[in-house]
Order: sequence, then C-alpha cells, then structure tokens
Amino acid sequence: MANATTLHEHDASEALAERIRQASTDGTPLRIVGGDTRFFYGREVVGSELSTREHCGISFYDPVELVVSVRAGTPLAALEAALAEHGQMLPFEPPRYGEASTVGGMVASGLSGPRRPWAGAVRDFVLGARVINHEGIEQRFGGEVMKNVAGYDLSRLMVGAQGTLGLITEVSFKVLPAPGAVQSLHLELPLDEARQRLAEWGREPLPISAAAWLDGALHLRLEGGPSSVAATRARIGGDELDNAFWPSLRDQQLPFFRAGQAPLWRLSLPHRAPTLDLPGIDERLMIHDWAGAQRWLRTELDADSVRQACQAAGGHATCYGPRPTAIEPFAPLSEVLTKYHRNLKAQLDPKGIFNPGRLYAAF
Repeated sequence: MANATTLHEHDASEALAERIRQASTDGTPLRIVGGDTRFFYGREVVGSELSTREHCGISFYDPVELVVSVRAGTPLAALEAALAEHGQMLPFEPPRYGEASTVGGMVASGLSGPRRPWAGAVRDFVLGARVINHEGIEQRFGGEVMKNVAGYDLSRLMVGAQGTLGLITEVSFKVLPAPGAVQSLHLELPLDEARQRLAEWGREPLPISAAAWLDGALHLRLEGGPSSVAATRARIGGDELDNAFWPSLRDQQLPFFRAGQAPLWRLSLPHRAPTLDLPGIDERLMIHDWAGAQRWLRTELDADSVRQACQAAGGHATCYGPRPTAIEPFAPLSEVLTKYHRNLKAQLDPKGIFNPGRLYAAF
C-alpha cells in the first residue's frame, strides 16, 4: 500500500504460544491479563497469569487506507496518540479506565464510549485478528481491508468474548479522520423534554456525536465540519460545556460513579425505552447516556428486579461492581444461547484453559 508505515517494538507471540502449549498439556487454566484495568467487568478468573504486555507495538499503519494493525499488549493511549499524529481516531471511542489499558483488553471487553450510537461499536471496525488457539498455534482471521471477508466473522467473534475463546495477539482496525470541529453544550432541560428533543434531532442530519442527560441537564457534543457545527450550535443554544466531560463520562470519572458503595448497573435499552418500572428508583437520579440507550444506576435493589425491568423494556442489565458474590455480572442466558455458548467454547477451547468462568460459570 502507498505511504504504508511499519513499526516494530516487541513480538512476543512465540513466548505466549509456548505458555499456552504448556498450559494445554498440563490442563492449567490461564488468566489472561493486559493492563488489568477492566478487572471489574466479568467474573473472577482463577488461573496462572498470562500477560500480553510484552507483546506490543504497531505492526502496520497506512494512514491513506485508514488501516492500522496493532499488537494486543500495546497501550491504548499509545495507539490513540499515533493515530492523532495523522489526524485520525478510533471511531468507537473506547473506555480506558486507566493509563495501563491495552488494545487486547479493549477488544476482549468490546466496550465503546459516548460516540457508539452514532459511529458504531468496536466489532464494526475490526478487519481481522491474529489469535493463538488452544494448541499454541497462531491463526490469522480476516485481513487489513474491508473487502477481505475470509474469516471476518470469527475475528469479530473475539470482540467481547473476554479472552475465553483464545488469546488475541494482534488486531487490524479501520480508523477514521478526526472531526474538524468539536463543540460541547449544556442545556438545562427536564428528562422528558430532553428525550423529546433528542427524538426530534434524531430525524435530522445534525452533527451530534454524543448525548447524555444527568443532573437535570442535557449534555451534547457536536462534531464535524466547522460550519455545520457552528450552525447547529446556534440553532440548539445552551451553554458551552468543556469537551473533557466526555472522557470523564467514558472512563467513569464523574462524581456519580464515585459516590456510594451500592452496585453499579449498566442498563442497555432501546433508544426510546420509557421510564423503567423500578421500585423506589427515580430515573432523574441516573445517567442517561447514548441518548438514553445506556443508563447508569447505583442501587441496592435486588438483581432480579433490575433485570426484569430491563427485560420488560426490551433490554438487559450488567452489574459492574462493587458486586456481591450472589450477583452475576451478565444477564442469564436462555437455554438455547447457553447451548451455543457451551458448544463454541468446546470447539475453540476444549480443555477450558482460556479465562474459564470469566463470562459465565459454566464456560
């Protein structure tokens, strides 16, 4: 490819493969660790630690083709800095939860930031991946261009699998140009009116790239061409908001996330889901992110009540923590989905060495 850039730092794939081969022979479970900044997301894994931190560096970057390939142990901050030098970005705005956050952890967790509803999720931008299987063999799935679809779905299957299906060693992403202008706004609005306005704006081609309601106000981010952002800002009105609000929301650094010790719940819902039927809960005390599709709640309410309310609204609930041992982090699977998950785990990790029990106790 023209203007391709290749950078080499440290390829530790053979050392990682040897550890996996030994673990497979011995039947030793492995706890895969990158920066360990997402330790709270999922069930605790008991096993021998396998760190990806030494397997780092950008192996390929072509700014013209908007493609980058990066090793799993690479700090997420380093990748984003390299992209920023060329005026580019990861469109899905992944949370870091700390400077030690790695690319492998980002992909394995599959979490996206405030731009998610407007730009897409992590898996939407994964072009390919290299994965070490249970036999200690590194396999390549997908490629470095969107039209190369061989094995594409299996690459994306690793997104959100929490390392339970194999060890991700390298991922290729489609990246996008960073916006020419960014403007954040703060509008004092009651929740119902904020919902109504977001529904109206959603029917128009406005450059909105983030929307969150909290503390009695709607917080908006506009991104795009300078003229489009300026015109939309004049039309919508409101007060100027520091753009630093969005990284704070993304990484759960706002006061809401630091207050109290009650379990933190992430409620995933349809965009226009109504107020949930949660006993004793005032939704005006919650954070409504993703224009209402992602809601954050701190409550001592029992898990069944939270999950039933979300299910009734067409969504599901995930418990982030602090989590009592009696609460499973992820919503229970149906019998059919449990069968698919179990069969997939048996095919890709027959000895159960990769992060056993990270998602569900059974696999």
